[in-house]
Amino acid sequence: MTRVPRRVRHRARMIDRRFRAALTGLATVAALAGVPAPSAAAPARTPETPAPADSARRRPAARGAEDAMPGMDMGGAHHAHAAPTAGAPHVHTATMAGMDHAGHGAMRGALGEYPMSREASGTSWQPEAAPHVGLHEMRGDWTLMLHGNVDLIGDAQGGPRGDDRVFSANMLMAMARRPLAGGWLGLRAMTSLEPATIGPRGYPLLLQTGESADGVTPLVDRQHPHDLFMELAASWSVSAGDASAFVYAGLPGEPALGPPAYMHRFSGEDVPETPITHHWLDSTHITYGVVTLGAIRGALKLEASAFRGREPDERRWNLESPKLDSYAGRVTFNPTPAWSMQGSAGRLESPEALEPGVDQARVTASIAHQTTDARGGWGSLLAVARARNRPGHTLDAALLESTRHLGRHAVFARLESVEKDELFGGSDPLAGHVFHVAKLGAGYAFELWHAAHGSLALGAYGSVSRVPPSLRGAYGDVPRGGMLFARARLR
Repeated sequence: MTRVPRRVRHRARMIDRRFRAALTGLATVAALAGVPAPSAAAPARTPETPAPADSARRRPAARGAEDAMPGMDMGGAHHAHAAPTAGAPHVHTATMAGMDHAGHGAMRGALGEYPMSREASGTSWQPEAAPHVGLHEMRGDWTLMLHGNVDLIGDAQGGPRGDDRVFSANMLMAMARRPLAGGWLGLRAMTSLEPATIGPRGYPLLLQTGESADGVTPLVDRQHPHDLFMELAASWSVSAGDASAFVYAGLPGEPALGPPAYMHRFSGEDVPETPITHHWLDSTHITYGVVTLGAIRGALKLEASAFRGREPDERRWNLESPKLDSYAGRVTFNPTPAWSMQGSAGRLESPEALEPGVDQARVTASIAHQTTDARGGWGSLLAVARARNRPGHTLDAALLESTRHLGRHAVFARLESVEKDELFGGSDPLAGHVFHVAKLGAGYAFELWHAAHGSLALGAYGSVSRVPPSLRGAYGDVPRGGMLFARARLR
């Protein structure tokens, strides 16, 4: 008898194991749906299953623990399944995009044939290895996810322009996805109660600028609250192999401009304060009127947006009128699960309500890196941007931030450098002058409590800034700030 080579026997065992895993997943879905489970002789097709002829090309088979997707927590610390009962939906939470309910590997993204963990705010991408935390549920053809957090923050900003405040930053995000008309429908909604928990004047934050408290007074050294409705958007995508095309529309939504918004990227989501480079990199994450068209081929994504250039006004509880008067384009490349790179440019018509005659050309570039291991994840982002105001100044900004999770511990830091011309207004002799400022912040958080669907952490964050000599009379020689916070998070 001819001896079968070892590598052939090994390959056969791998195929058999993956095939059995796929059948197990299909049997689970069948049991939930109340239909007979498919047999090995005739695997059944589901809405997420491509035709047998191209299934190997379109989607990998289900993986065992030894072959998990990057970022998936197979140890059970953040991955729990509630035992289903008769007639009840199946609920689970997962770090990263957990196993697809049809047993076909990682949960599919809303815009294409890639793991859901690649998706961040709007249509932006992050590294696939980033943990994707949230409460997941299956209801018929719908895949649902819910994620949110509430921070209670004590804020102390020092120096002549500093202030103290206790407030709450918070958000709740829901996503839904289902097959529709030969493609995939995606729905996204994100809300915040910050109009009430922060209020119109925002919270103290040295060197921050942008938007208005009352439509008349600019916010300087304060961070504005987010709107009640941060995103109400829908997308539809169609795929062929590893290629897809999509359309995304929101009121509000996020155009294809800049890296993922700071509260949606792993490198910055634990930092309790908003970056002072926010209005250079990701201020368009709440835009009232967005339409984006995009195409994806494997690791490459091209997209173009038409949107309203004006930032949200001081009335934070309402929906504002849409208008497509601005445009942007973005190229994103994810060469491996650990990396994501983007370059984008846009023209914004009159972004600031208090400067209605000033338009802006904005260019951004960023590179993000993510690793995930048994103890947690480590995510970093380097981003640069240039805002060219017409008429006005050309202002540059740069940001480097990083977050490391080690079990129940998290450490994070952010370094920023930015040119600002809004630190003084009115008849002040320094009004309109450009100042180059920099800021370094670092913090720590400890997870006090952790359960299948939630966690509670306590943390602290401190910052120190560098200002030129001409600003020291207003800010002090070395402006400092600090925050203590408690964070409750849905998992």
